[in-house]
Amino acid sequence: MRSTVARVGSLTIALALACFILGASAAFARTSTAEVQRGLERLVAAPGGPPGAIATLYRNGRLTTLSAGRADVDRKGAPKVTDQMRIASIAKAFSGAVALHLVRHGKLQLDQTIGQLLPGMPPAWAPVTVAEMLNHTGGLPDYTSSNEFVKHGRTDPRGFLSPAEVISWVRNDPLGFKPGSSYEYSNTDNIVIGLIVEAITGETYGDALNRIVLSPARLGETSFPAKPAIPSPFIHGYLTAPGQEPEDVSTAFSPSGAWASGAILSTPKDLNAFIRADLGLEFFGRVQQRQQMRFYPGGESSPPGPGRNAAGLALFRYQTRCGTVYGHTGNFPGYVQFAAATADGRKALTTTLNIPAPTGSLLAQLRHLQTTAVCALLGR
Repeated sequence: MRSTVARVGSLTIALALACFILGASAAFARTSTAEVQRGLERLVAAPGGPPGAIATLYRNGRLTTLSAGRADVDRKGAPKVTDQMRIASIAKAFSGAVALHLVRHGKLQLDQTIGQLLPGMPPAWAPVTVAEMLNHTGGLPDYTSSNEFVKHGRTDPRGFLSPAEVISWVRNDPLGFKPGSSYEYSNTDNIVIGLIVEAITGETYGDALNRIVLSPARLGETSFPAKPAIPSPFIHGYLTAPGQEPEDVSTAFSPSGAWASGAILSTPKDLNAFIRADLGLEFFGRVQQRQQMRFYPGGESSPPGPGRNAAGLALFRYQTRCGTVYGHTGNFPGYVQFAAATADGRKALTTTLNIPAPTGSLLAQLRHLQTTAVCALLGR
């Protein structure tokens, strides 16, 4: 009897030990790139999902590319790492890098105001500082919410728009709140930043962008166009809806209206390289980065990125279950973008879908994919 009890006891202990080992293995299992790949495929297969999707992960000096679906619904082939695409509001991280570069070199101060730098701007906007525009806490009215913007999109979507014209649509509008007291994402912020760059440097914003960011970081496939055309090969952008054929809107809208706020063309490879350079202090110094990383809690990017978002200067913090990364998201007709890196810029990721920012369950699915990508990036 005692022998049977002993055998049962030993078996129980062995089973318990096995369960512990299996549980520990599961607890410490690292997120694989295969899980990111499956996430891309699920998004492409979802109702109203994108025709194509691509993610890049840069770790240990190597770039891993994962993709699903099609870059062009009329041709076979998933999006490629060297395909052109609109990066949408990630362009704000570029204009922020230009501004912080000027701060580093003593040509601009974060506490300078619109009134001091651009006296021709609306008097109501005068007290808003450079820092408040860079982290969207200045209260400037968003020109993309104006009736004139909507009208232009309906009547002349491919027509050229100057920065002065888009500013004119909201120049009589008051600030949304006392500067520094709240957060509200506004595309007008970076239009004004671009105008400040021109006033300080005496260059066009495009020339300053090239000199300060694109050339030093060797972003040879990144450009700042004013016309709707996209060089081939490119990831086609679509509008989608469940049960309907995708509508190609790749070149349906002029990027000129987005200007310093969102007009840049790039590739997944170049975009990954940019965000590494941005966090890796290639454009400005550690002092400016400390200023950049004073985050406003609850300041979500547009669309929101993975995890808990907070707004810094032309940069957002994304706190996920696997760790924290820093970057920006973007939304343009046909494209939704995400680029982020670790604080030292040594690891970075991007995700691209060729639809505009989704909502509801599809947005939740996208944010879940982005979190999975962060976990794979960080090896957790």
